[in-house]
Amino acid sequence: MKDRKPKNVFIDGPISPDFIANSIAKHQSKTTIGAHDIFLGQVRADKVNNNIISGIDYTAYQEMANAEFHKIREATFEKFDLTCMHIYHSLGLVKTGEICLFVFVSSPGRKVAFRALEYVVEEIKAKVPVYGKEIFEDQSHQWKVNS
Repeated sequence: MKDRKPKNVFIDGPISPDFIANSIAKHQSKTTIGAHDIFLGQVRADKVNNNIISGIDYTAYQEMANAEFHKIREATFEKFDLTCMHIYHSLGLVKTGEICLFVFVSSPGRKVAFRALEYVVEEIKAKVPVYGKEIFEDQSHQWKVNS
């Protein structure tokens, strides 16, 4: 296995559709890839105690979180035959309807890409110290949740 260095996965604010499209377009020259799979986490306008969420303010212990993202990334490459993988997570305010998590895996075949993507997303949700504070339309109530 190639020795990969930890990367900073964080982006200030929401992840734009243009950023996602450009990430996909950059892979057209990689002709050993037969499949891509993408997960996009979007902030929902959930109703909690009669208050509607208008956004989530994400924070993280960045050094610790980047180290955990790196461990997950390396474990995924060990477990699955992937060509490449990209993970991006928002910091700061992300409004409802905007993207806060973008995971992009590529492999020679589709079944591997499907399985690897599910593994990565579940590992992120279970292990990475990223926190979100729900911001409500009625600012008198705020609740803390994991990303």
